[in-house]
Amino acid sequence: MHKATTKKLRTPKEIEKMFNTIRVLLAVVIAMLFAFMVILMISDDPGTAMYSFVVGPFTTLRRFGETISKMIPLLFTGAAVCFIFSANQTNMAVEGGFTVGALGATIVAVYFDIGSSVPHIALCCLLGGIFGMLACFVPAYMYVRFNSKPIVSSLMMNYVCMYIAIGLINHAMRDNTAGFSASYKFAETAILPVIVPGTPIHFGLILSIIVIVFSYFYLYRSKSGYEIRVIGQNSEFARYCGMPVKATIMKAQLIGGFLAGVGGAVEVLGMYTRFQYASNTNLGFDGIMVGIMAAYNPKLVPIAAFFYAYIKEGAAILARSSDIPIELVNIIQAIIMMLVVAERFFYKRKHIMMVRAAEQQLMAQNAQETEAAKA
Repeated sequence: MHKATTKKLRTPKEIEKMFNTIRVLLAVVIAMLFAFMVILMISDDPGTAMYSFVVGPFTTLRRFGETISKMIPLLFTGAAVCFIFSANQTNMAVEGGFTVGALGATIVAVYFDIGSSVPHIALCCLLGGIFGMLACFVPAYMYVRFNSKPIVSSLMMNYVCMYIAIGLINHAMRDNTAGFSASYKFAETAILPVIVPGTPIHFGLILSIIVIVFSYFYLYRSKSGYEIRVIGQNSEFARYCGMPVKATIMKAQLIGGFLAGVGGAVEVLGMYTRFQYASNTNLGFDGIMVGIMAAYNPKLVPIAAFFYAYIKEGAAILARSSDIPIELVNIIQAIIMMLVVAERFFYKRKHIMMVRAAEQQLMAQNAQETEAAKA
């Protein structure tokens, strides 16, 4: 009887996980309610506006395809964030890595004539990944070697990456016949094919799924991933246990940078025929949002990425069909982030349940010891 009761008791780890999930869901609900309040206050036709926002992304195949296409880069940057932030590093150079990843793919797509799609796309993604890895390497090395604050150095690195990419596109790689600031056209063999006709869903979706599977198994089913997570939770304990703390921190950020760079390559090859970014895309920062919502767990990244892409597409449809500005999605993003990262949000209830669970476990243990003594 007592054994059955003991099995039903929640452990502190299970309670922690449950409340992290509840906190994210509550943050999403509060943000959505706030969005609906904004629509009610400023829209002349709030009913139609809400319908466009909530149902709009599912009304046509094209709109649903737009949602999925918006999700693809978030899967890459979200997975990258899982690696970097699991090591407790605030390296924001995922944004810059995404941009230079697109630049690396552009170099191969424009100047390399391979003649076959598979090796051409693979080489584009490889160079994009290497460029993204270099973007995250600089803040990571400065932290490990000089104890520089990664959040500052990585934010500056994003500007370095952006201006390098824009500088090359505006000068060395600019196609003056395009009529706007853009690179030369990509070779046909470098462009990712569309996999769902009538939508912008391209082969990058398959690649992003592979990345998510790899990220999950690496972080949660390998020794190296375990070391990354332990170091992220308590680096001093990890050092005491003999784990290579600095090397692991570097490795986590280099892998994250590589994935961000591949994401940039996939995005530019799947959605464009030229490099035509005029600034950073913010898809790296959106990936940070996705990673936070997924609690840095790659298996939850697809859910968070789809939700965020759905919100962005809903806001875009809302802006086209009503008088609500598209900046509404930025408000939702800010509210969710503030509530999710607020450690004290919903903390009191969690503390009560953890204390109660500890008391129940102690009572169950005492009962088992009493039974054992009687026997």
